[in-house]
Amino acid sequence: MQSSLFASAEPQRFMLQGGELTLYPQWVSERKACSLFRWLEKSLAWEQSVIQIYGRPVVIPRLNAWYGDPGCNYQYSGYRLPLNAWLDPLSEIRTRLHDELGVETNSVLANLYRDGQDSVGWHSDDEPELGQNPVIASLSLGGERRFSFRHRRDKTMPPLHLTLTPGSLLVMSGAVQHNWHHCLPKSRKVTAPRINLTYRKVVTV
Repeated sequence: MQSSLFASAEPQRFMLQGGELTLYPQWVSERKACSLFRWLEKSLAWEQSVIQIYGRPVVIPRLNAWYGDPGCNYQYSGYRLPLNAWLDPLSEIRTRLHDELGVETNSVLANLYRDGQDSVGWHSDDEPELGQNPVIASLSLGGERRFSFRHRRDKTMPPLHLTLTPGSLLVMSGAVQHNWHHCLPKSRKVTAPRINLTYRKVVTV
């Protein structure tokens, strides 16, 4: 990937109680987002993880893959994702996040939603290994999907719904993960696959 992969766009900021979202609508150009999607779809070490929910094994409705520095182990819902070594396109995005936005990361979780029936339920990325108030940068590629937020405790707080387009980057910062849940709901209208890359910093000892 060369520097021409990337495009610039004016960010949109959303102030949430206890946190902030910044959306860059076209952080990667549409044309290059398409080529990057095709490369990732065929090149990453995709798996369909089995997690524990209330003590029962559940196959997640999506594929995922985990890449990062040595020692950056990560688990959720009782399952530790296999750690893969960085690939050049993933590393180059990581470098740009640092150089342009000051976002420091040492790992990335890739998710492949094969169609609108693949999804992720309400959750927060608040695992202990992510530390206090983690900054998470999520790059969307492929099909357009709706991404929603709701407050974890205050049910009177109105939810926030965002449309994530190919090439858009959403940066979640502050105490978003401790105060808000987010999800990518199922949709019968969606047929196109989508990949998102969620860059994060695992706290290693």
